[in-house]
Amino acid sequence: MTIALYARTKKWPLESVVIRLRHSRIHAKDCADCVTRTDTLLDRIETELELVGKLTSEQRSKMMEIRHKCPVHRTLKSEIVIQEVTSTGGPA
Repeated sequence: MTIALYARTKKWPLESVVIRLRHSRIHAKDCADCVTRTDTLLDRIETELELVGKLTSEQRSKMMEIRHKCPVHRTLKSEIVIQEVTSTGGPA
């Protein structure tokens, strides 16, 4: 959505964006780019991005930069803390 919005704003001929994701689990000790070096498993998500349209190489390059500004991408790249709250389900 971030890329499509950017392209619309610039009036670039982007027809569609196709994103393919692949999920796997790897051992932290096998990850060269990871800070964590314990014997735990890490989630790894591989992304493939396809930009469809008659775009120049400069436009494609700029949109590849923009993809890292997507709120979902930024959330997944940050440290995530999940706080669970239990609801009683009763009347208020």
